[in-house]
Order: sequence, then C-alpha cells, then structure tokens
Amino acid sequence: MEIAAAVAHDFNQPLKVEEAELDQPKNDEVMVKLVATGMCHADIIATQFQMTPLPAVLGHEGAGIIEQVGTGVTNLKVGDHVILTVASCGECDQCLAGHPAECRRVNELNFGGYYQDGTKRLHQGDQELGNYFGQSSFATHAIVNKRSAIKVDPDLDLKWYGPLGCGLNTGASAILNVFQPDIGDSVAVFGTGAVGLAAIMAAKMRNVQQIIAVDIHDNRLELAKSLGATTVVNSRYLKSADEIAEAVKQVTNGYGVKYTLDTTAVSMVSLAAVKSLDIMGTAGLVGATQELKMNFTADMLADNRRLMAITQGDSIPQLFLPQLIEAHKKGQFPFEKLVKFYSLADINQAMAESLDGSVIKPIIMIDENA
Repeated sequence: MEIAAAVAHDFNQPLKVEEAELDQPKNDEVMVKLVATGMCHADIIATQFQMTPLPAVLGHEGAGIIEQVGTGVTNLKVGDHVILTVASCGECDQCLAGHPAECRRVNELNFGGYYQDGTKRLHQGDQELGNYFGQSSFATHAIVNKRSAIKVDPDLDLKWYGPLGCGLNTGASAILNVFQPDIGDSVAVFGTGAVGLAAIMAAKMRNVQQIIAVDIHDNRLELAKSLGATTVVNSRYLKSADEIAEAVKQVTNGYGVKYTLDTTAVSMVSLAAVKSLDIMGTAGLVGATQELKMNFTADMLADNRRLMAITQGDSIPQLFLPQLIEAHKKGQFPFEKLVKFYSLADINQAMAESLDGSVIKPIIMIDENA
C-alpha cells in the first residue's frame, strides 16, 4: 500500500517526507496506522553514523491502531490500540529468560535493515528502504512483529505514549528493574534529557532519599528538581571526571552515592559516574559511550565498586510499559512535561531542536486528527 514516510537517503542529510510502498504483514506481524511517534537520540545519530544501512525509514517509538493482522496473530486484532517497542526474536535463550533487550539477534533485528525473515517491506520503485528497530515509525503506517506491539486501553490518548517504547522505558526501568534502590539509598543521574529525567521520576516513585541530577544546563536542572531531584549539580565548568565526582561527593557527606546512572555517553562523564560511587556502589551506563579509560585498582577494586551496561532497562516491555502507564495516570510519572509536538512535515526541525537541547522529547504527530 502507498504510505507517506520520512526517508533518510544518506548520512548528514535532512529527512525527506515522500511516498513509499509498504508490503502487507506476514504471518506473525501486524500493520499499524501510526498516530504519533517519539523521536529518540538513536534516530538522530542514525542520520549521522553507520548505525543502520541507508536509505531507510527511521523511527522506533510509535503508537497507533492496528489495521491488519497476519494469519498467525492471535493476541491482537484489528482496531487494537498499541505502543510499539524494540524488536527481539522471542526464541533465543535470552528472550526466553526474560531479557529481550539482550536477544541474540538484537543488532540484526533492530539495526540490520531487515525483518526477522530477512526481507524488507518498504520500497520506492525498485529501491528498497531499510527497516529500523523493527518499526520504521516515521511514517503513516508500519509493519511490526506481534511481540513489538503492546496493547493498551483504547481510552488512552495515544499521541503521548510512543516514547514509553524506548527512551522513557530505558531510564525508568534502569532504576525500577535493575537498581531497585531502597528508601534510604542515594542515586545520581548524569544527564537530564528524556532518559535521565525518566530515571529521576522513577527514583522518586521508589521514595529514594537523595536523588542528584547532574547536567550543564540550569533550566534542565530546574525541571529535574520539579520532577523529583532533591539535589542538583551544574557541571558546566568542571573540567575532569575527578572534579565532577568531587562535586557529587560534596553533596553526599563526602562518601559518594550508592547508584549512578550515566545517560550522556560522554566518556569523561561516564568515568565521573564511576568515581562518584560510595563503597560497593553500582554505576550503570545506558548511553553509547565509546572509549572509557580508568585505573581499575583505584576506581573500582579499592572500593569494590560495580560497573554495568544497561540496555532498554532490561525490561520486559509487555509487562513494564503498562506499569508506567498506570504510574502516569496517577501523576507519578509526569513525562508530558518533557514533550513538544511536531508535524511529520516538521520532522527536521524536531531533530534540530532535540540536538541543540531546546526540546527534551519531540513527538511527531502522524495523524493530526487523532
């Protein structure tokens, strides 16, 4: 069928909203008419670096309504309202153990440009377009595997909820599912973008005693305070990991914190997250940090610290996202304070304003009448 999609033809070039052809869903897939889709940093960097083959249709925080179902789909039906999440095979040992973000085919299924059966479903004439995160939701319609479509209450206003499928899930689940801090614990979150602020809101939901937000923008730190941060540190003029860590320790009686979460993917900040830990503290990295150099004895072994990578919050989206929705309904997870809406035609503006930091979480409205 003919759809409209924002196509990434080449790196470091604007997306172009164009006509494309979308194939029909196969046995275990559904076709979703998109209402809106969040823009994640992973969408932006895919236009700059070789994360996925181009040309492609990006987008991986979609929300919409099912229009078609494959013959093997029994858990979803036409008319169901769904949030879309990342792709996994559902068959490997990691998926079966409840770790779909660590699926053994995760890179292939999310960044390889193909669906699970090795085919592509998007075309412009003879030119195939790559798929992204098993979704490609910067479009009016998307084909996804049934595992990636999470049914939600039809009374929900879908335009808000796409970002739960990736970025907000990552930050909140890192706290709630991985760290699981106790009331008396301390947590420092480095970077107050969408992922970091989701983590701060989640820490507040756990009634964590001290929640420290670290960033270089005063306006974001003020927002962090309104969302649950008890202490803020502006690291704009701090020139080393040691200086940042010392600033964190100064607000924690000199000891450091039990948990740190780095969302920046800046190597110096990632190291600061380690150095800011108390004895037996745990640092989690959720960003795509490149090279990270440290003195293992001084930075880790001496205080028995732990360093871990956290992908997608190690959540099971089908179970965790409904919990986030309930928290949002109760006012405990007010992520709407992070959002600015854009039309599909203004997608490049959304990308630019996300990059310059003036907008925390862009959401692209696909169906303006929804």
